[in-house]
Amino acid sequence: MAYILNIETSTTNCSVSLSNQGETLFLKEDNDLNYSHAERLHPFIAEILEEAELKPGDLNAIAVSKGPGSYTGLRIGVSAAKGLCFALDKPLIAIPSLEILAHQITADEGVIIPLLDARRMEVFSAIYKSSFKLKRKTKAEIIEESSFESYLNVGPVYFIGNGVSKTKETIHHPNAIFTEDKLPSAREMSAIAFKKFRNKKFEDVAYFEPYYLKDFIAIKPKPKF
Repeated sequence: MAYILNIETSTTNCSVSLSNQGETLFLKEDNDLNYSHAERLHPFIAEILEEAELKPGDLNAIAVSKGPGSYTGLRIGVSAAKGLCFALDKPLIAIPSLEILAHQITADEGVIIPLLDARRMEVFSAIYKSSFKLKRKTKAEIIEESSFESYLNVGPVYFIGNGVSKTKETIHHPNAIFTEDKLPSAREMSAIAFKKFRNKKFEDVAYFEPYYLKDFIAIKPKPKF
């Protein structure tokens, strides 16, 4: 038995799942555009454990989405995961949010490019083979007409995520396949987390920090008149 609690908070979707041996048993999530993470996350965790009739100590590991994504969302999710690991003396597993998103695509060929909306005209992107092996590391970039051209000219390219709307406006290629309105979910974390668990790929709980990729910039509220 390998019960893993999975926490995904890199976007507006506050998502928690419980898995065993890589299979998702329970899932709770809420895509509130106002970011409900602070209010929803801990109740979701408690509800899932209650439904599974498990105690926190029965968990074998905690997995968390490490980013990139929302600064606030990542901070809340990672803080909760680290707190549980400290309190329960359980290992911490970290999974890139773009890898989680990529696993929503099933493809026999080509590449998968998960896209998360970043500030202004930028997106966070990475490139995965259809086998989900990382082909190009994560980076923040502005989408241009020639973006990903070397991949598009070879075969199908599957774009997925809330950064797709920006991409569709710029890239017009017959090999581009767009899947819009998708966000990372704890559902897809189950199999990834279990593989890392078996291989003992754990994080140092004391020093682990979210992968923000870009520095946080506070936006000043508009003055009220």
